[in-house]
Amino acid sequence: MLYALCPDCHHKWRLHLDRPLPKSGSGSYVPCPVCPCKRAIAHPELPELSIGHLDCDAFYASIEKRDRPELIDQPVIIGGGHRGVVATCCYVARKYGVRSAMPAFKARELCPDAVFLKSDMKKYQREGYRIRDMMRALTPDIEPLSIDEAFMDLTNAMETHGKSAAECLIDLQATIKREVGITVSIGLSYNKFLAKISSDLNKPFGFSMIGRREALDFLADKPVRMMWGVGPAMERKLHADGVTTIGQLQEMDIHTLQGRYGSIGKRFFYFSRGEDNRRVEQSTERKSLSSETTFNEDIASLSELTEIATRLTSRVASDLARKEIAGHTVILKLKSSDFKLRTRNMRLTYPTLREDVILDAALTLLKKEIDGTRYRLLGVGVADLYDADMADPVDLFAGDIATITDDAAQSEAITPETPRTVIDLPRPTAEQLRESLTRRYRQHKKMAPRQHKFRF
Repeated sequence: MLYALCPDCHHKWRLHLDRPLPKSGSGSYVPCPVCPCKRAIAHPELPELSIGHLDCDAFYASIEKRDRPELIDQPVIIGGGHRGVVATCCYVARKYGVRSAMPAFKARELCPDAVFLKSDMKKYQREGYRIRDMMRALTPDIEPLSIDEAFMDLTNAMETHGKSAAECLIDLQATIKREVGITVSIGLSYNKFLAKISSDLNKPFGFSMIGRREALDFLADKPVRMMWGVGPAMERKLHADGVTTIGQLQEMDIHTLQGRYGSIGKRFFYFSRGEDNRRVEQSTERKSLSSETTFNEDIASLSELTEIATRLTSRVASDLARKEIAGHTVILKLKSSDFKLRTRNMRLTYPTLREDVILDAALTLLKKEIDGTRYRLLGVGVADLYDADMADPVDLFAGDIATITDDAAQSEAITPETPRTVIDLPRPTAEQLRESLTRRYRQHKKMAPRQHKFRF
C-alpha cells in the first residue's frame, strides 16, 4: 500500500498497487484523482520519513533567468569569463555537456550559443537567505551545506504544524516557487545520506523519497561515486579493486573495508547498507574565508600580483568585519599557467581582521613565490576563525611607553634639585599571574569547541 499526496490540491489518499513505481524505488509521481496534477507523490513510508534535503535547481542561473525573462529558453552559464571556470549553468546548457567547474573555453566549445553572465554573489546570498528563513519557519533544525542547499530535521512536524514532514516540504517547495520565483528539488528519507541522494533523482523541481524497506535494493546497482565521500581519486581506487557498484560493498564485511580503505571504509560499510546515524546539526562552524580571481592573461610580475592581492585582501577584511570574525592564519593560493596549485599559509601572533596585517602576511608569502612562474589565479584568505572580540589585542604597554616618552621630553625642564617621584607598582599575586597566563588558552577553548566527528 502507498500513501499519496497531491502538491496542488493537497488531496491525500491510499493506493494499492501490485508493482513498484519507477525512478525512486517504490516512491514516485502519480496522477491525482481529484485535480489535473500529474506529479502527486506516493510512497509506502510517506508519513514516517522526516529527514529532508533541499537543493535549489541551478541556483545562480535560475536567479538570473528570473530577473531576465528573455533568457528563459536560452543556455545560461554563470562565471567563466575569458579564463575562468563555470560556477553553474542552467539545464538547457547542461544538455550540451556543460558542467560546473568546467573551464570556460571548454564550455564555449560545447555550447557556442550560451549566454555567459558574471556572478552576482550579493544577490545570490540575499535570495539564499530568504529561502533559509522559509525553511527556518518549519524547523530550527537546519544544517546548511551551501547557500543553496541544506538538510532539515522535521521529526516534530506533526506536533508543531499538524502535518507530516512530506506535507510541510510540499508546501515549502510551492512557497519558494511562488515567492522567490525559482524551483527547488527535495529529497526525503530517514537519514541524511539517503535524503541527499533522493533530492538528485528527479531534478529539476523534483520530490523523491527513499524508505527503509527499499534502501538496500535501491542502492545495490548504483555507482560507488554516488556515495558521500567518494571523489575522483577514491573512485579510481575502488574501480582498481574491481568495486564499481554500491551492491559490491554490501557484500564485504566491515573489517575488510576498514583494512583496505581506512576510516572511510567503515563509512562505506554503513552507507552501502543505507545506515547513517549523523544528526542534522543546527549550525556548522565556518573554517575559512577567502577571495580569489582568475586573470585574463597569465601574470608573473610582483607589482601586478601585489595590486591584485591588495584588492582581494580588502574584500576579505570587509567580509570579516561584516561577519564579526577574525582569522588566525593567512592563506595564499596561486595557480600556475600549467594548472598546478600552490597553497601557502602563515600563522599570525593573534587573530586579526585588520586589512594591513592580512596584506602584509599575504605579500610576505607572495614574494617567496616570485620565481619567474606565470600565474593564472590568485587567492587570499584566512583560516582558524575566532570571534572579532578576540582579534587585534591592544598593546598593554602602549600607555606606559607614551608616559615614559612624555616624561623624557619634560626631563630637561626638571632641575637637579627637583626630587623624582618613584612609582612603586604592587607585585601581582599568584592568582593574577595564573589568570593572565591561562587567559588565552581558556578563551580559545571557549570559542573553538571540538569539531563534530563522524559517529560510527
